[in-house]
Amino acid sequence: MSDYIVRATAADAQIRAFAATTRELTEEARSRHHTSPVATAALGRLLTAGGMMGSMLKGESDLLTLQISGDGPIGGITVTADAKGSVKGYVQRPDVMLPPNAAGKLDVGGSVGSGVLRVIKDMGLKEPYVGQTVLQTGEIAEDLTYYFATSEQVPSSVGLGVLMCKDNTVKQAGGFIVQLMPFAQESVLKRLEENLLQIRSVTSMLDAGECPEQILQRLLGSLDLEIQGTMPVRFSCNCDKRRVEKALISIGKKEIGEMIADGSPVTVNCHFCNRDYTFSVEELKDILQRAVR
Repeated sequence: MSDYIVRATAADAQIRAFAATTRELTEEARSRHHTSPVATAALGRLLTAGGMMGSMLKGESDLLTLQISGDGPIGGITVTADAKGSVKGYVQRPDVMLPPNAAGKLDVGGSVGSGVLRVIKDMGLKEPYVGQTVLQTGEIAEDLTYYFATSEQVPSSVGLGVLMCKDNTVKQAGGFIVQLMPFAQESVLKRLEENLLQIRSVTSMLDAGECPEQILQRLLGSLDLEIQGTMPVRFSCNCDKRRVEKALISIGKKEIGEMIADGSPVTVNCHFCNRDYTFSVEELKDILQRAVR
């Protein structure tokens, strides 16, 4: 089953909701970045959240960036997403290994540690919107729930999960975001809270064969769930050699000259997709000429 996001409303639009399955997206990230199981789980959770939050953007050219900066061994996680289901991201230290947590699960919270979550929305305005909150658990879903409540004043419930196979490939990944609108009635909130208490983990539902629509049915079926649409979500990086050339030009003529003087090809790595771009000395000379103009 290809990855996709479902958008829905419930209770006469008093609730909006999103659910996603992201196994292929997360496995692509694991393969590109050679992440350890705990790093895969952390990155996969944030990629899943990024995909769903990106689908909330209004403009086709709007961009969302999620940044987690913690004092745990993983260092930090960065994810960007657009409104069309394209998501990319990376962890600072992809090879981190940790023992399981007290519940016998991958210790995502321990790998992230204490720190901050930043949400940056570039909507084509003079300045991007930046929201920042202190990490609550480092488990990512709880941290985003807190972010929505404090920075955007939108009561929300976020569920995220990544399940690994014994060979360290991704078996299941996905999540949901459920949000109450400002005019939501107390009775709707109470019913939603009751439903959330009955929910198993995201990965257990996916591993039992449930799709995002069925997850939303569990959450909101008793509140007149209405599916609004679906959209594919994928790991996609828009880097290419031309973009990297522009980045090289931006570092300055002196630095490019030093690279040329060294007499060896230069390799530039894209953090987001881990693709290498190699520039020969002759290519660097051409870049330097364009930088001088």
